[in-house]
Amino acid sequence: MAIREIRVIGDPVLAQACSEVGAVDDGVRALVDDLVDTVKVPGRAGVAAPQIGVGVRAFSYNIDGDIGYVLNPRIVEVRGEPVPTGEGCLSVPGLWHDALRHPYARVEGVDLDGARVVLEGEGLFAQMLQHETDHLDGTLYLKRLSPDDRRSAMREVREKIWLV
Repeated sequence: MAIREIRVIGDPVLAQACSEVGAVDDGVRALVDDLVDTVKVPGRAGVAAPQIGVGVRAFSYNIDGDIGYVLNPRIVEVRGEPVPTGEGCLSVPGLWHDALRHPYARVEGVDLDGARVVLEGEGLFAQMLQHETDHLDGTLYLKRLSPDDRRSAMREVREKIWLV
């Protein structure tokens, strides 16, 4: 169990669609432990496996003290027209922009025992579900910005010194 370093924009693992988690073994269990430990750092709402350098479909979350994880998550339902939500990303440190997110989202996946996991909610929880599953599809939140905001954000990214 460890708090893992967060990969930042420019790292190839963040731009690739992740593979499904296969058989649960000690490596997968260790990954879940690391994801949960890493999301417990104050100020973090979610951490996806690629953000710690692992290209598999898994993420952890920490919303209002509700901490958990899901393997092989897929968004199965969203409701409402996307609205601008103030959003940042650990993999794009220091930037904060209005991403377009649905006000409700539902994700289904499994836990370490293969039991079905259903995560659903509105507001910040829905935003987190969409943000983290985007990571698993190789998409950073910057792609969810309006065209003008995206241009501005990418200009900010190019000025940052933390690029890989």
